[in-house]
Amino acid sequence: MAIERTFSIIKPDATRRNLTGKVNAMLEAAGLRIVAQKRIHMSRAQAEAFYGVHKARPFFNDLCTFMTSGPVVVQVLEGENAVAKNREVMGATNPANAAEGTIRKVHAESIEANSVHGSDSPENAATEIAYFFAGTEIVG
Repeated sequence: MAIERTFSIIKPDATRRNLTGKVNAMLEAAGLRIVAQKRIHMSRAQAEAFYGVHKARPFFNDLCTFMTSGPVVVQVLEGENAVAKNREVMGATNPANAAEGTIRKVHAESIEANSVHGSDSPENAATEIAYFFAGTEIVG
């Protein structure tokens, strides 16, 4: 098993409902450590650059609008196989398909307002972490 880092966002639907602590508790209960965290209000330019891989997709504009609609909490999580572990605790993108006890099953409002984002690979985690955090902000 490898200790690795992954990137997580607690999305505007969850911060609006004051669920940051509950989501963090679920992440920590799954064995992930929060080694960096900050609450930000993402700008449109930040959202468009961060989600640039989806630029040609029909949901891109709505996604950027949603992600800039309120504060988010960006985080670096650390643990054994952190990318896979975070994706497991998040649950399926569509909360209707998410396993019982996952963040999305418990807290998501819809497939769009699904409370959390998590990196899908160690490579993307490194890119996403670097987008929001300087190395000095990550305290293991």
